[in-house]
Amino acid sequence: MSSLLLRILHGFGPPLHRQLFKWPFVLAAGKKDLIDLPVLNEEDLEEQFVRGSGPGGQATNKTSNCVVLKHLPTGIVVKCHQTRSVNSNRKLARDILREKLEVEYKGEESELLRRQRESIQKKQDKRRKVNENIEKKRRFKETLNTGGGDFSIKSQEP
Repeated sequence: MSSLLLRILHGFGPPLHRQLFKWPFVLAAGKKDLIDLPVLNEEDLEEQFVRGSGPGGQATNKTSNCVVLKHLPTGIVVKCHQTRSVNSNRKLARDILREKLEVEYKGEESELLRRQRESIQKKQDKRRKVNENIEKKRRFKETLNTGGGDFSIKSQEP
């Protein structure tokens, strides 16, 4: 398995706020219904509600609105505490788990990974073009400063 796939499945890597793509990736892209995600069986899930953490003070730290889902056949664990609502967190956790299962079952052929690779490639191409334009401007300024070209406008007198 590739290192990208392992990091996605097992949660290794930088903290969530630093990751390029946060789960649910497709939800953020707005193309949820275009991908055939696996169906979750409720008997395959173990669900727990734990206390949340992070910013929010007493409203966050004293309520058990963080949802922890474990898919028993694969052992994949998802923890979701994106909102203050338990019902919203339950739905989001299930969406995230479905996406992780799709990556687990399909591996490198996963539609999510394919879209992620395409997005990364687009960003790299854009960055490369920006760097090329910066380099062109730098060379143009050098030629102006060194007198490499006479770009002054001369009037033509008959």
